[in-house]
Parts: sequence; structure tokens; C-alpha cells
Amino acid sequence: MKKSRLIFRLVDLFYIVMMILPPLAGIVLKILTTPPSEGINVSGAGIYFTIPMPIQDFPVTEAQVVSVIVIISIFFLCLYLTHGLKENVELKRQHLAEIIVEKVDGLVSENMGEYFKGYSPFIIAILALSAFSSLSSLLGLYPPTSDINIVAGWSILVFFLITYYKLKCGPLYYVKGFLEPTPILAPINLIGEFSTPISMAFRHYGNILSGNVISVLLTFSLSALSAKILSFLPSFLSSFPILRVGIQAVLSVYFDVFSGCLQAFIFAILTMLNISGAFPMEDYFARQSIKNQKKKKHVNQ
Repeated sequence: MKKSRLIFRLVDLFYIVMMILPPLAGIVLKILTTPPSEGINVSGAGIYFTIPMPIQDFPVTEAQVVSVIVIISIFFLCLYLTHGLKENVELKRQHLAEIIVEKVDGLVSENMGEYFKGYSPFIIAILALSAFSSLSSLLGLYPPTSDINIVAGWSILVFFLITYYKLKCGPLYYVKGFLEPTPILAPINLIGEFSTPISMAFRHYGNILSGNVISVLLTFSLSALSAKILSFLPSFLSSFPILRVGIQAVLSVYFDVFSGCLQAFIFAILTMLNISGAFPMEDYFARQSIKNQKKKKHVNQ
């Protein structure tokens, strides 16, 4: 084996290991820090430790740690998919990477237009972060999308982008939008402006959290029903949750996999529509045209 080929495979192995290690570390941390419990246990993200701050202490929660784990794993997944890219496709991973890029570019062009084609990396980052955060529940980790603080942070970022594009035509144009179609509706328009990030956050958070709660309730119910049906058997056999075999896996496919990926897709679609819909493109280009004409007149003079 050539030295270059060996180095290539070693780098690949390093990327794969770095994809797997963070989730494994998260699972170990979860096991070591979660106290034993009986029955139904539906709670929020656990707090690992608190950092003292001047105004308010900063808690480092389970959701934040899992978010970092997901980001690290996605980062090394991207490095793995893009390692060894060539003009002539030779690796299956390059086929996969090109398909992902083409699909996301098409999605952005279809929902945002050619002006926003540079947003493809941002949209795929939202898709990947949201989907993998929700899928982390399959490993027994606390999904960050079940924490309103995490999803609200994403929504606030989107809100800043929406406001940025609304201000493209100037502050007066932005303020004027609150007075349309009549100044009487200004309070309602103002409420509607801030309702966008709130609705995005609660829609995503609520759907993922409700799925997790339903999964826990069904797990407990199936265990209790199994014990009731097998009560005539010896204790070591009656305690075996036979009804959870298969049934819980099917339910997990919907609540953890399908629902998580669907909510990630919906959040990305809403992000694209809200950002592109906030940009008054015709007025912006008309304004730019007038500015360019004034500059030309000034130069000619």
C-alpha cells in the first residue's frame, strides 16, 4: 500500500472516530449523572454545573452539552464527506455530498430565489443541527430541540436576519411597514413582527417535546400492561416487558425519526420563507437604481 493511500485512510479513520466519540462521551456522562428512578420520569434538561456571573448565574445544562456534541459530530461528518474530493468522482461519499448540495441548492432557489442562493450553507446547517439534535434521543441523550432555550436561540437568529432584510430599504421604509394598510393597525403589526420567532420556536419545541412525552408514557404503559398480562408467571418472567419488544421500536420510528426530521424540514422551510418574504426586493432594486443614477449625474457634473 502506498504511503499516500495509507495516510488517506488514517485521516478517514480519524474523522470517523471523532464523529463517534462525542456521542459515546455523552452517553457515558448521561449514565454517570442520572440517578436511578422508578416509574414515569418526565423532566427538563438536567443541570451539570453553574457558572457564577455578575447578574445571573449561568447554568450548563444537558441540552447545551448535547448541542455541542451534535455540532462536533456534524463538523467531522462534513470533513469526512469532503475529504478527497476530486473533479472526477471516485468515492461514494462524494456522490452523497454532491447530492446533498444539489438538493439544498434547489430547495433554496425554489423557496428564496436566486438572490439568496448563498444561503444554502446556512439552511443545510439548520437542517442538520435540528435533525441530529432530535435524533440524539435514539441514543438515550436529551434532545436539545426539547429545550425551548435552544430552539429560541435559533429563532432569534432568524429574526435578526428577517429584520436585516427589512431594513435594506432604510429605517423609514421599515417603520412605514407598521403603518400599512392603516396606522390604526400599527399595534397589531408590531405584535405580528415579534410573533414570528416566538411561533417558530414553540412550534418546533412543542412538537419534539410532545413526542418525547408520549414515548415515555407509552413505554411505561406497555411495561405495566406486560406485567399485568404475565402476572401468573414467576416474578423474574413477569417483570420482562414483552410488549415493548417491537412495538416501542415502531413508535420510535415515528416520534423520534420521522417527526424529528419533519420538524427540521419545516423549521428550515419557515426560515427560508420568512427571510425571503421580508426582503422588499423590487423596492430595494428601485432604490439602488435611483442611487446609481444620482451617482452618475454627480460624476458627469
